[in-house]
Amino acid sequence: MAETRAKLAELDPVWARIKDEAEEAVKHEPLLGGLVHSSILHHKTLESALAYRISLKLTSNEMPEQILREICDMAYADESDIGIAARADIVAVNDRDPACDRFILPMLFFKGFQAVQAHRVANWLWRKGRRDMARFFQMRCSEVFGVDIHPAARIGKGIMIDHAHSIVIGETAVVGDNVSMLHSVTLGGTGKEEEDRHPKIGDGVLIGAGAKVLGNIKVGHCSRVAAGSVVLAEVPPCKTVAGVPAKIVGEAGCDQPSVAMDQLLGVR
Repeated sequence: MAETRAKLAELDPVWARIKDEAEEAVKHEPLLGGLVHSSILHHKTLESALAYRISLKLTSNEMPEQILREICDMAYADESDIGIAARADIVAVNDRDPACDRFILPMLFFKGFQAVQAHRVANWLWRKGRRDMARFFQMRCSEVFGVDIHPAARIGKGIMIDHAHSIVIGETAVVGDNVSMLHSVTLGGTGKEEEDRHPKIGDGVLIGAGAKVLGNIKVGHCSRVAAGSVVLAEVPPCKTVAGVPAKIVGEAGCDQPSVAMDQLLGVR
């Protein structure tokens, strides 16, 4: 048993840590044993656990859990990058959210993480031409998590969406790697045009609560968008923007705003 654990930790350290934390969680709160066993300890891989968790959350009278789980299993089997991105997301949430002290928490309780993983499957469906099923995933994510991400939107890895209520990300939006955003963020369009009409968010960007980024504009790498801002023009890399409409108010203040999670604008 010890040898098996050592091999698992070496090959997949994120999943190994989740399994260890799950066993500790059952010891400390036996009443959650059923949830923890069915969601984590019953599974041999993180991908299997995620498929179960997503299907359990998105099932409804309109779509059986088993069908949703088979779809998720197919997505993970077909595209290994989906599982790799999930691992990066777990590490990101644990690193950036002070309320997250264990890898197990996003898996079980954090709707931002769960919504992003469901979107990754929806995006796979969209790219496979199964667009109606992809839209079903989008609809259920909106209903269950309060997170509405168009299945065509492209989202990188290492994503942290804190609280995740009322997130809206449009069809042609692109979100880079290691991006952090808080609740009520909108990456939207500005009119009825049908072509490329949504924002392109660079790597390492931090987007504060309630911020709206509208139109086919770029937010440069490692920039900050202050809470409540409305961004209508391109943001250069490594800058901080704030206001309605947003204007440059200074430098980003650090190399990786999305990791530092520092949202204060010159106030110390």
